[in-house]
Amino acid sequence: MSENQNKDLPISPDLLEILRCPLAVQSDQYGHDPGRLELVHNCWLVCTDSGLKYPIIDGIPVMLIEEGMKWKDTLVKDLPVPPPKP
Repeated sequence: MSENQNKDLPISPDLLEILRCPLAVQSDQYGHDPGRLELVHNCWLVCTDSGLKYPIIDGIPVMLIEEGMKWKDTLVKDLPVPPPKP
């Protein structure tokens, strides 16, 4: 990814690489690296293991299980952009 593309991301690629879903990492059912997150709509982090979706508000990922649970049943295509503030 080029340096210009990195500037358009709401969080750094290095942070995205180490962040994990706090619910999924508590389980042993998701394999050796549970809770990996995918950036969607440039403002949401989605965990395919748990189904939780975490908003990025003002450049800060809101990685609270309670917040991720609010959006669990919302389809990725229906997530609000930008996310509402908690």
